[in-house]
Amino acid sequence: MDFHLLNILLVEDDLTFGEELTSFLKSFGYDVVHCGDGDEAFEAFCNGRFNFCIFDLMLPGIDGFTLTERVRRRDSHIPVVIISKRNHKDDKQKAFDLGVDDYLVKPFDPDELLWRIKAVARRMHAALPPNNVAAPLSIGRFTFDLNRQMLINGTTILRLTRRESEVLRLLCNRKNQLIKREEILMQLWGDVDYFHGRSLDVFISKIRKYLREDGNIRIDNIPTVGYILREEDTSVES
Repeated sequence: MDFHLLNILLVEDDLTFGEELTSFLKSFGYDVVHCGDGDEAFEAFCNGRFNFCIFDLMLPGIDGFTLTERVRRRDSHIPVVIISKRNHKDDKQKAFDLGVDDYLVKPFDPDELLWRIKAVARRMHAALPPNNVAAPLSIGRFTFDLNRQMLINGTTILRLTRRESEVLRLLCNRKNQLIKREEILMQLWGDVDYFHGRSLDVFISKIRKYLREDGNIRIDNIPTVGYILREEDTSVES
């Protein structure tokens, strides 16, 4: 996927504002389809070829949270940015727990949305391995296939979300070493704040559950500092 050629699904029920954003983003060369309600947007997503989503939360039909869940079930890779008047902590936490890539509170300058789109696209592009191919990684009795976002244990296959795969990749690359929270947050979210930190904690908790089948693997939390993916050496010297 070429993130310099974005096909954006914009969902905004304020039709005037939605059309203004559509014209603004098109002026920078992006392809944009604007939908005014959640049901229409999901149908458009299923029938289109989008690689970037911008969703309002309060929508006619299904709301932005539900839309995000449905879209992510069909494509766990696709970036999602939330734009909303809702500035409540609980709304932001729920959005980031769903794996959204950014959350922008209205009113905002359209230039700020553009900057955030570019930042998310750069992070997504940087997260791709060279030529989109990476050798499977061994984690105890597991095989981690980053390309297919699979964690394999014998005949058992767990399909990971894009964000879960990215977090696990960083931990694997520094196996048995401390990786700081700030480093993970900056690499995957491009920012260090409370809500991204809570999202990271959720993803770490999920990954721990996936790996608990192997008692020789654990993820240690060093409070306020970072994490260590530990793999015990079970080999016995003869």
